[in-house]
Amino acid sequence: MPKTSAIERNKKRIRLAAQHAAKRAELKAILANPATTDDEFFGAQKKLQKLPKNSNKIRIRNRCSLSGRPRAYIGKFGVSRIQFRELALAGKIPGVTKSSW
Repeated sequence: MPKTSAIERNKKRIRLAAQHAAKRAELKAILANPATTDDEFFGAQKKLQKLPKNSNKIRIRNRCSLSGRPRAYIGKFGVSRIQFRELALAGKIPGVTKSSW
């Protein structure tokens, strides 16, 4: 089980990313537009730098929703490989069966 602080820190990052997504997208659009003036460009760049570092969605870590494990995350199911195996063997994931050949 990972540290609770790591899980909470990731939850904070998710919350911040959602909170600042619109503002960040607006500033990125100004930066990507070739018609913007230099003053607008540098102003947008400065405002983008002032946003919290953790509000960037790239800093969010995929974690298992049950155990909080950061590695071996299966995105389609939202759990780690260990939890996935336990749930699949218990028959709690519809459509997943153990293969045999």
